Amino acid sequence: MISKNELLQRIPQALDETNLPLAGKQSGKVRDWYDLPDGQRLIVTTDRLSAFDIILAQVPYKGQVLNQLSAWWFEQTKDIIPNHLISMPDPNVSIVRVAEPILVEVIVRGYITGVTSTALWYRYSLGEREIYGYTFPDGLQKNSALPEPIITPTTKGGETGHDERLTCAEVVEKGLLDEKTWNQVQAAALAIFKRGQELARKAGLILVDTKYEFGIASDGSVVLIDEVHTPDSSRFWKADTYEARFAAGEDPENFDKEFVRIAYADKGYRGDGEIPAMPAELWAAASERYITIYEMLTGEIFVPGEYPVQGRLVENLKKAGVI
Repeated sequence: MISKNELLQRIPQALDETNLPLAGKQSGKVRDWYDLPDGQRLIVTTDRLSAFDIILAQVPYKGQVLNQLSAWWFEQTKDIIPNHLISMPDPNVSIVRVAEPILVEVIVRGYITGVTSTALWYRYSLGEREIYGYTFPDGLQKNSALPEPIITPTTKGGETGHDERLTCAEVVEKGLLDEKTWNQVQAAALAIFKRGQELARKAGLILVDTKYEFGIASDGSVVLIDEVHTPDSSRFWKADTYEARFAAGEDPENFDKEFVRIAYADKGYRGDGEIPAMPAELWAAASERYITIYEMLTGEIFVPGEYPVQGRLVENLKKAGVI
């Protein structure tokens, strides 16, 4: 565990980029990272980019919600698989152990939904029944629960292989992971998703689908990394409105980043060309959804922290009584 004195010494260096040069920026994420001694890494929330990396983030407190909600989920699932989090001394900061990311993103789906060309419902609605290595029964309706959650992995990283849709068998066939590791990852992903659905239901939410990222720690163990069950990494619906909307053939109420994505799609924006301007009300409504998800799941009132601007983070931590 990093000591408070070490934290005091390292954070100004990290943010001023003097003795701790920037190690990397996560494309499409809201964090920068700085490598620390002893196999640790400082991750700092920047709220510079949104999760789908073409829209400047204007959702207030989004990064802080992601950080704190992920930490909560790590605690709820640590009996299933260890994670990389060491400590979170500030809403904007995580201290994690360095892990080499596995180049497979594990997407777990509990419902058949979506309208893009790669979505389950889109392909199913065209008559396909063999999708991503699974055989789907006849009679499914849009937004209905699948008989069992399924895994549809995709490649992560690399200029040529990013976001390649795979079957589970292809992960091993293509040499992305050995069979033993992939089996461990699949079992962990399904168990985490089951836990996620249970806790979401208790909170009045439906965990629809999600993506998990795993890594290999220095001791060779598989660990859970990145965000877990946040409005950026998962799709959530409100349980109290789902049944009525489903019966009426309407889409459920999105309580995740789809709310923003749909707003842009309604303006005709598909990721190319000029990004349309959005009213402040959109960002306020999106922020309210993110914070609502946090409060419903954790049972805690969200208390925003100040944003880290250069060395000011140390002052913020002192004010909070952390150091």
